[in-house]
Amino acid sequence: MRYFIHIAYDGGQYSGWQRHPGVLSIQEVLEICISGIFKRPLEIIGCGRTDAQVHASQFFFHVDIEQTWDFDLLFRLNKMLPNNIAVFDIIPVEGKPHARFDAFSRTYDYFIHRYKDPFLSQYSSLYLYPSLDLDKMNTAVKLLLLYDDYRAFCKSPLKYEHTICHISAVSLSVSSNEDKIHFQISSNRFLGGMIRIIVADLLAIGRGELSLDEFTSYFESKENPSILKPAYPEGLFLSKVTYPYLDLASRSSFASYFESQNPENWQSVG
Repeated sequence: MRYFIHIAYDGGQYSGWQRHPGVLSIQEVLEICISGIFKRPLEIIGCGRTDAQVHASQFFFHVDIEQTWDFDLLFRLNKMLPNNIAVFDIIPVEGKPHARFDAFSRTYDYFIHRYKDPFLSQYSSLYLYPSLDLDKMNTAVKLLLLYDDYRAFCKSPLKYEHTICHISAVSLSVSSNEDKIHFQISSNRFLGGMIRIIVADLLAIGRGELSLDEFTSYFESKENPSILKPAYPEGLFLSKVTYPYLDLASRSSFASYFESQNPENWQSVG
């Protein structure tokens, strides 16, 4: 029987989702845990491959378990897993749906704060910039909806069959005193490093280091002439994954905490 398992994780202590030799990954921790419970090797397939120190407030993986059990698997998984990984739902599915390939929409949030705050530092990226042109940044954000080839915003474009991504929604919001910024983007797929490279360019536009014409030229030439320096990883969250047959609300959200101090004073840019 195949099961979809709905989780969230704090990626700060991990090298990313995907298992790699010699480093600690979320996939490895989960596989060790679930294999230990059933006393046999079990492989899990995730809905994506988040980078090192990137978080997920919603994530799914699938696993095939042929044997039956007479215990509370949800309780046992949460009891055995570290506090930075939480399991919310275990969902039996008919046939062989795929956690990665069947997802048709993914949403990421990126959080920025512009003042030192020890309680935000693990989940929002600190950029001590005294001023940013938010209107120009928002103009660049809207341009993302006009293009579908993101080759120029990928760390390793040659490893993909193609670099086409269909962006379905984007937004840039800011607190009333402009010291916190929230960027959100939804697409059918994302390339390696894509969101953090986009955010780095948005910040460069806000600082006047990159023009809107130069930003647009990256799409048209499919090349990013500068050395790629992605934005910091800790501000990035995979926050929503949707399937044709499964659309669950996120059970955990950093956005609500990030905006909780003065939620009525947050507004969209532009």
